[in-house]
Amino acid sequence: MDNEYWDAVRTMRLAVADLLETLEPGEWDAPSLCAGWRVRDVAGHLSIVSTITTWQLIAAAPSGRFDPNRINTVIAVRNGARRADDIVASIRGHAADHTTARMLDTRDSLFDVIVHSQDIARPLGRELSVPVEWTRRGLDRVWEMGWPFRARRRLAGFTLRATDTDWTVGAGPEVSGDALSMLLLLTGRRDAVAHALQGAGVARLTESGHS
Repeated sequence: MDNEYWDAVRTMRLAVADLLETLEPGEWDAPSLCAGWRVRDVAGHLSIVSTITTWQLIAAAPSGRFDPNRINTVIAVRNGARRADDIVASIRGHAADHTTARMLDTRDSLFDVIVHSQDIARPLGRELSVPVEWTRRGLDRVWEMGWPFRARRRLAGFTLRATDTDWTVGAGPEVSGDALSMLLLLTGRRDAVAHALQGAGVARLTESGHS
């Protein structure tokens, strides 16, 4: 990844830390957009993602029943249980890190922090803006990867188009929206952005159970 990529990651992590510092204690325990995770769990995930090791993932595997999604949740909840100021300090202290566990992928770092920033902000009625060029990079990455979102397979049969940048994929009835809404759609947060989507494919998207 280039310097522009890592500058974007650092800026987003610091923006999340700034947002977290404004939250009331009760807001930390509010549900996030990430299914089954509270705001503090999302924050806990972001506090550890650049420093976690493969051995820590392996150690959490039994508690997560050896399922990658469950393992991720175990680690997020564990780190989200820390004091709020410790979580924020960890995010700030490692905002410029270019690392993650060897079995993970640093190419996911930018879209991960973008999506999780919205997981925190939107349910709380907060706004955390993201430059469209950064979101565009996230769209490309999520569309090209398989697990865990499998967006290309899950959203097969639709043309997906961002209205604020040059990004179009797929074939079929169109579903369009701003790039950030499309990124949240690709990462399984359909219900949170349904109001922001347009096009002939929207009705089919919402009726057919595509998440």
